[in-house]
Amino acid sequence: MSGNVRLLSDTLAAAKEEGRSALIAYLPAGFPTVDGGIEAVKAAIEGGADVVEVGLPHSDPVLDGPVIQTADDIALRGGVRIADVMRTVREAHAATGAPILVMTYWNPIDRYGVERFTAELAEAGGAGCILPDLPVQESALWREHAEKHGLATVFVVAPSSKDERLAEITAAGSGFVYAASLMGVTGTRESVSSQAEDLVRRTRATTDVPVCVGLGVSNPAQAAEVARFADGVIVGSAFVKRMLDAPDDAAGVEAVRDLAGELAKGVRGQV
Repeated sequence: MSGNVRLLSDTLAAAKEEGRSALIAYLPAGFPTVDGGIEAVKAAIEGGADVVEVGLPHSDPVLDGPVIQTADDIALRGGVRIADVMRTVREAHAATGAPILVMTYWNPIDRYGVERFTAELAEAGGAGCILPDLPVQESALWREHAEKHGLATVFVVAPSSKDERLAEITAAGSGFVYAASLMGVTGTRESVSSQAEDLVRRTRATTDVPVCVGLGVSNPAQAAEVARFADGVIVGSAFVKRMLDAPDDAAGVEAVRDLAGELAKGVRGQV
């Protein structure tokens, strides 16, 4: 296991040793600007996030709800490129030492070139990739290059995934398993789906890799609820919404820092 993916594994293990879930934040690259996005990632970590997923903005984000789609549109209109995503990873990791992953749909990687993408992500200090729309049975090329460059490959499982399918997915993945708490797109919700706990239980039966839950967690109470049964709590839309609602970019960065602090208390059961 090379340094980048080991850092991710060690970070998740350290949270477990503290008797808590890890807090994983999601923020899109290039939003509100490339520089502003880098500051937001750093603020999330400084506020209390253990790991950050940097989103690669995409014109057809099938898993993302309206909040993240809005941020992606702003980033794309601003001309964000894969080079900017790599810069975001590089600068945020260099400044904080925290594990930074990229969350992306497959099409941009396919167009960019798998070898080029994995080599650049590793060089930037990235810990790996979350690939929500890459089927495991079509992932051999990606995994070959990811393993060569010491990158984790995080696959997404859903409540609809049968046990046999879960075993196939978890056997192919590394770093952690992203358990989508419900069927549908990302977004803040009034409550976290009751399906999440059952999905974590079924996923854990197939693997020793940490299982982290995302989709729908937006406040400290929900983070505390999910932290009871998951190895990590993933929060995205709530961070992005705080930035969208902020009067200016600097206030948006501070709002990210504040929310990370609130959620960090949630995963520690301090709410």
